Amino acid sequence: MDPGEPRDPRREGAGRPQDDDASFGYNDPAYQDDPEYTRADPYADDQQAYARQRDPYGEPEEYEAPSFTEEELEGLDRSGGPRRFLPLEDEPTTLVARYLFPTERYRGEWKRHWIHLTGPIGIGAGATLALGYLAGFLTRQNIDGMVTVAVLVWLGVISWVAWKVFDWYFDRFILTNKRVMVVNGIITRKVAMMPLLRVTDMKYEQSALGRMLSYGTFVLESAGQDQALREVKHLPNPNELYLRVVEEMYEPQAVEARLGKDDEGEDA
Repeated sequence: MDPGEPRDPRREGAGRPQDDDASFGYNDPAYQDDPEYTRADPYADDQQAYARQRDPYGEPEEYEAPSFTEEELEGLDRSGGPRRFLPLEDEPTTLVARYLFPTERYRGEWKRHWIHLTGPIGIGAGATLALGYLAGFLTRQNIDGMVTVAVLVWLGVISWVAWKVFDWYFDRFILTNKRVMVVNGIITRKVAMMPLLRVTDMKYEQSALGRMLSYGTFVLESAGQDQALREVKHLPNPNELYLRVVEEMYEPQAVEARLGKDDEGEDA
């Protein structure tokens, strides 16, 4: 065939090889007049499947946030989490108010955990059993004078236990916007305090039993100096109390904002 002669579209070999033209078979002008020919891309489905395979996590153009009903949210525990705080008292007790100055903002006061009394109560219980047995033995031996002595010893031990219980009741750990304080003692009062601005390091320690019963020991450091308030044992809920003190030290504006919002909610 003459190179200048046009080719017959129906002639054998008229179609171009596939590797000569990427659009062969569906974009060739020789097949545009064929009624059985369609211009649809026969590889469209394969291309879409390949695209999905390469990006199986492709997101839709518009993301719709999930919605939950009240019934679905009823089972959630909304009170838990790392940012749970102990409730604040509105006013300090009479025991504490006398140690605060007018411009100081009260944040809370806490008694030591009841584990603080296990030693005295254990001694009292042991003394009761031991002296009761001793009194019975002396009575059988007709030694009345020694029974009286045993009873007096028992009364002394019980008085000491009662003293420790009262001392525990009047013992307070106090937090304000300026300092932390520990006040204890019944007849002889002891007041120890440390300004929050002087606290250089603070930590709390919990034993295995402390984690089970929710108590711990706070250790405060202040510029490498000797402090009257360095180690405070048997404080309740140490994690929540730790967060309260740290927030007061580093984010006092957040505390004021939260308390102001709570006050507005109560007024409403």
